[in-house]
Amino acid sequence: MGKRLQIEVVYARLGQLDAVGLRLPEGCTAGQALEASGLLARHPELDLRREALGIHGRRVSAAHVLTDGDRVEVYRPLEIDPKEARRARAAQRRRRRR
Repeated sequence: MGKRLQIEVVYARLGQLDAVGLRLPEGCTAGQALEASGLLARHPELDLRREALGIHGRRVSAAHVLTDGDRVEVYRPLEIDPKEARRARAAQRRRRRR
């Protein structure tokens, strides 16, 4: 029997974190870990074909082969462009100063 990897798969939503610890066979991919986690069933808004995945904050493809201790993260799309958010905060500060 091959080596088993200890993997964590996490999905963060506003005010809620869904994290699952798994023991998976060596050679498993990030996409396979997401499927095995049950997150796709619990969160119907997730779609493996379009979700961005990462490991410890670094973006990876679903085909990325995992190593022991990896934390697979499911990234949500940004709700607002960071540049637009900075502009809005700056405009709000300017309005307060007047």
